[in-house]
Amino acid sequence: MRKRLTAALCLCLVATGLSAQPWFKDADLTLTGAYYYPEHWDESQWERDFKQMHELGFEFTHFAEFAWAQLEPEEGKYDFDWLDRAVALAAKYDLKVVMCTSTATPPVWLSRKYPEILIRQEDGTVLDHGARQHASFASPLYRELSYAMIAELAKHYGEDARVIGWQLDNEPAVQFDYNPAAEEGFRDFLRDKYNNDIKQLNDAWGTAFWSEAYTSFDEITLPKRAQMFMNHHQILDYRRFAAKQTNDFLDGQCMVIRKYAKNQWVTTNYIPNYDEGHIGGSHTLDFPSYTRYMVYGDNEGIGRRGYRVGNPLRIAFANDFFRPVQGTYGVMELQPGQVNWGDINPQPLPGAVRLWLWSVFAGGSDFICTYRYRQPLYGTEQYHYGIVGTDGVTVTPGGHEYARFMEEIKALRGNVGAREDKPAEYLARRTAILFNHENAWSIERQKQNNTWDTMGHVDKYYRTLKSFGAPVDIIDESKELAGYPVVIAPAYQLADAELVTRWKAYAEQGGNLVLTCRTAQKDRYGRLPEAPFGAMIADLTGDALDFYDLLLPDDPGKVTMDGKTYTWNTWGEILKPGEGVETWATYTDEFYEGQPAVTTRRLGKGTVTYVGVDSTDGALERDVLRKLYEKLAIPVMDLPYGVTMEYRNGMGIVLNYMDTPYTFRLPEGAKVLVGEATIPTAGVLVFAVK
Repeated sequence: MRKRLTAALCLCLVATGLSAQPWFKDADLTLTGAYYYPEHWDESQWERDFKQMHELGFEFTHFAEFAWAQLEPEEGKYDFDWLDRAVALAAKYDLKVVMCTSTATPPVWLSRKYPEILIRQEDGTVLDHGARQHASFASPLYRELSYAMIAELAKHYGEDARVIGWQLDNEPAVQFDYNPAAEEGFRDFLRDKYNNDIKQLNDAWGTAFWSEAYTSFDEITLPKRAQMFMNHHQILDYRRFAAKQTNDFLDGQCMVIRKYAKNQWVTTNYIPNYDEGHIGGSHTLDFPSYTRYMVYGDNEGIGRRGYRVGNPLRIAFANDFFRPVQGTYGVMELQPGQVNWGDINPQPLPGAVRLWLWSVFAGGSDFICTYRYRQPLYGTEQYHYGIVGTDGVTVTPGGHEYARFMEEIKALRGNVGAREDKPAEYLARRTAILFNHENAWSIERQKQNNTWDTMGHVDKYYRTLKSFGAPVDIIDESKELAGYPVVIAPAYQLADAELVTRWKAYAEQGGNLVLTCRTAQKDRYGRLPEAPFGAMIADLTGDALDFYDLLLPDDPGKVTMDGKTYTWNTWGEILKPGEGVETWATYTDEFYEGQPAVTTRRLGKGTVTYVGVDSTDGALERDVLRKLYEKLAIPVMDLPYGVTMEYRNGMGIVLNYMDTPYTFRLPEGAKVLVGEATIPTAGVLVFAVK
């Protein structure tokens, strides 16, 4: 008999934010919806469209995302009559509504009457009406006007049972805005951070270098990021400020809605640009959601036509990043077919849309929404597919795949377990990747080797974990570490004594910590400590860092471990292990031939492993983790790149992004629910285990 979720893991779920929530039911598995823009279509077509949407299997729709001009045609004059009629018709066909705040598209009267709210780019260009996201989140006036409109919308729909939730803005990004209001806001941010003490700021920024010292906060301007050698400590603070502006704007919207909304959730739909720094920073939201497009002309897939299926881990990484933020997540925009904004916009491979839907579901999502129901006839997105085509009725290939997925989900409802019903062997592999966007900010300003890729470095460890069939949480420092058998902190450059103490306690209490090159080399301001290089973690790893080296990409170096040879060039640290430290890998050439590159040690009840080199292709990282898990007696799988497996609700879900079929070995006693054990390209296998 399969073991159920343990009490200890339940405690861990609460500690990491994966707690129960009131908005979604396990029994539903997931809800599926589609964007609809009533203002784009003749009202005589609305009922036909909602009726067909319902018949296809959709359970909710999405209104008012870009409709500020229709909601408030003149300042202070509101018109919700048209939206009331759309909500009523949607309800007639059992479609709940997600309402949006429309702040991504301010109306022309606002831009013309208050031009000071417009974004100013670094080169002085002022954005204008005619696109979207041209207003400054840092503008107090823009916030005031936005909150006034949102208040009226929330008063009108906040107690409407037909509205289940709210989406704030649309794909809110971090704005690098040079609007005068942003510059003044930056100064206020610095005054607050440095206790109105200019000396503290000068010390933090190292302004003694190159005669950069300030005598007053009023002298500080927004850093010119394009200017060569601009103070990178200042840029670090500017990026913190810019992310905070986005978070504050979303928090402000959310608090306005909460004054009036009853039993309605609030989220926003982030683009998964993980290193922008704002995702998860708006703490008033009930949960985050994200948008995901898989086929837009890149070639990150597998095989000659892999660009029709997409990167095998693109959705998985987003799931594992967003889920731990607050324990609940959904996907607000998932591609239904061809898009219009890529360099090349091919048709997805037949089956790919359904594959993406199951990929989102496999990670633990509570809802999936597609952008969009109808292909537009005018505007910037004319060539963007919908669930139905330009005639408004013909279902597209992606629309049929959505319908199939919804049929499959509904057939499973009532016959599956609770969300966290997962096999003990699977949970034993549970691993956290500790991620802080500020490390990427710091490293990318001083890469030292132009072939270094911070997110690519993280991906080498993530890809390995997914090949192990491991459940992964990508977490920040606010989360507890104790519930994870293994925690990996890749290239964690910015650190302090408090964090190192937490790492040490985690290992001493039985955790297994993996640190990698470029970790804890700088403090939180991006400064090198007045100590030997790498000294901040020397007592933790048991290593002294002798020096680091960087090689040319066309003449890489070599590292050997257990008789296998690996290449590297981007970053390699030459280590001096102390007593009780075991060397796993050594350099085999250059003037430091034979010196350690990877070490491990016991620390209390746990272990600390240090990987001081970034390999060319991730093969070394894979073998280091495999060796570690074997020593820890943690069972792992050996899935090929392109095949992933997750568990939820008592079901195993196997996804095939490869360009060849894959035969999955089913666990003993497994019952196939969807698909077959031999999974075709873009195919899905779902099974239940007793």
